[in-house]
Amino acid sequence: MCLNSTVLCRRGMTQSARLITMAVFKSTSKGLFMTQNTRNCCLSLFASLALLASASALAQSDTYPVKPITIVVGYPPGGSTDLTGRTIGVELSKRLGVPVVIENIGGAGGAIGAQKVVNAAPDGYTLLAGANNEIAISRLVSAAVKYQIKDFTPIGLIASQPMVLVASSKSGVKSADQFLSLVKGNPGKYSYGSSGVGTALHLAGEMVKDQGGLFMTHIPYRGVAPLANDLLGGNIEFGVFVLSSGLPHIRSGRVVALGTTEAKRSATTPEIPALAENPKLKGIDINVWFALMGPAHLPEPVLAKLKKALAESLQSPDLRKKLEESGSAIAPLNVDMPKFLKDETAKYQRIVDFAKIKE
Repeated sequence: MCLNSTVLCRRGMTQSARLITMAVFKSTSKGLFMTQNTRNCCLSLFASLALLASASALAQSDTYPVKPITIVVGYPPGGSTDLTGRTIGVELSKRLGVPVVIENIGGAGGAIGAQKVVNAAPDGYTLLAGANNEIAISRLVSAAVKYQIKDFTPIGLIASQPMVLVASSKSGVKSADQFLSLVKGNPGKYSYGSSGVGTALHLAGEMVKDQGGLFMTHIPYRGVAPLANDLLGGNIEFGVFVLSSGLPHIRSGRVVALGTTEAKRSATTPEIPALAENPKLKGIDINVWFALMGPAHLPEPVLAKLKKALAESLQSPDLRKKLEESGSAIAPLNVDMPKFLKDETAKYQRIVDFAKIKE
């Protein structure tokens, strides 16, 4: 009967706990040691408790979800991760039949929000809409980040978008060829900026340096806005943006797009060449991706429901339109997430080792 109801299971667990307490009390009131019969009774009751707890968890999984779900975003409102999280949250709510609340927890490049999800109960009510920064890169560059990928349950990939290498319009550089010629001919003279140490943008810049055999200084900024201001003012010559952040400045003519960082051109900006089209940069292939993650050990029934809801959400015309307009490409269905995360982490580790990136 306990198997049919979470409430009954909890009552059964409480009743068992009372019986154990009584047994222990009786044994200890007669002396320091339990009798063999009492020990056997206690062991039997503890086994019953374990069975009842398992049944209770199963019952809860079968009825999931029965209350609002929180999606944590490790950044303030307004950025690309936040937009992705809010967009997927709307669609998940429609399919799961409960409200989905976005909780923005900024700081440490998304790692504080990610840590909250790692620490959450694995019941499907606290999830992470995260990017590669906090899911895979942060722990490679910062000793302060204690969690690992194994501390998450991957639910699925949502979307991705390339980054873009840009030049200040005041630099006079109009193409990747001109960029390579100028920087290689003047080792150490030029700098590029990113939104911070150990971010995907920083790693993309270091990949360009590695592939092109360049010596230039990385300038970390506290976010994209101050980097954009310095590029527009000509205070720094080059920078790396996420495509959606760079597009307004590119289209206004205030910065020049030298190339995107994926192996092929973005469908959003087919007019901007991929850096990999240049023979000297043919190995460039790195992007920003967004994924839905839960704490480790999500129950299989909960995970299955979330995967199904995510797959259906990614086929929503409204979601596709909104994310594609922001510069993202919708992720293919049925991505092998463990393999994907392993391959991405290996790529980031190579760049971190090359550039000796540490916070």
